[in-house]
Amino acid sequence: MNIHRPEAERKHRAFLGERWYIDKRNAGLSRFAIAITALNILGHLFLGFEQSWLTPFVALAAAYSTEFIAETAASFGEGRRARYRGGPGRTVSFFLSAHISGLAVGMLLFAAEQLWIIAFAASVAIGSKWIFRVRVANSDGSSSERHFLNPSNFGITVALLLFPSVGIAPPYMFAENIAGIWDWLLPLAVIMTGSLLNTKLTGRMPLIGAWLVAFAVQAILRSTVNGTPMAAALLPMTGFAFVLFTFYMITDPGTTPSRPLGQAAFAAAVAVAYGVLMELHIVFGLFYALTIVTALRGILLEMRFLMVRARRTMTSAAHSTTRIPIERELV
Repeated sequence: MNIHRPEAERKHRAFLGERWYIDKRNAGLSRFAIAITALNILGHLFLGFEQSWLTPFVALAAAYSTEFIAETAASFGEGRRARYRGGPGRTVSFFLSAHISGLAVGMLLFAAEQLWIIAFAASVAIGSKWIFRVRVANSDGSSSERHFLNPSNFGITVALLLFPSVGIAPPYMFAENIAGIWDWLLPLAVIMTGSLLNTKLTGRMPLIGAWLVAFAVQAILRSTVNGTPMAAALLPMTGFAFVLFTFYMITDPGTTPSRPLGQAAFAAAVAVAYGVLMELHIVFGLFYALTIVTALRGILLEMRFLMVRARRTMTSAAHSTTRIPIERELV
């Protein structure tokens, strides 16, 4: 009997799981990248985007360069091959995340001709993935690091906080030059493609459903308490910007829970934070609320890691004292 077979099978299953995750992640990123690229092209050519046509190129240049410099420095420090090396496929796959973040920042921020602020925001978005990280305990006893702040949202938040002259792109620009049936078809297309993406690849439809319900609930509660028209509180849900935020921003799989219950709690927390910000008369509430909740989640993840590590240390010490071998630990 081969006593090493269970360990080999465990490693093989772990490899298959990691390979499946990577393939699914790349499939989701590639489709997301195509969708946001198409929206930017259509926006600047036909829909009525009001930013300079240089804006997306500046944002992409800043995002690409920041990602490249960070990965180069990290690979050199860790003594490994940079992840963008190994052929065109690996290079494209590596820069997909930066591509998405750069275009999102350039599309959603309005800085007039202050293109350096767009570059700054895109660099902050990418830099946040490398700077703000938490440790996560794995089931095999090892640990890994992951970023916890939504990159695009964080870059936008920092720009809005630091530069009073910068605002959010006006929601009407997404459909400024279209009319009639196109006013319905464009949001419908975004909803359909976003639903397909989040159903098949990211698994974030529970989060979307919980977010829509929680947002409506907080709007109704605020209207009831303040005696204001309910339609006004619910009106943001009809905007194109809200649709984009719902299907392509808050659903970032890298910074949201994977389990349905966790997704629902995350969405409800963002809605509550938004409602509080509105009561405090703070603008840009959607972006600030998402940043606050992702930051709090990062703190909770780090606390959980410390608790798991302490528990493992205590268990290991107890078993070492009694000389009882540990074959497997369930976390």
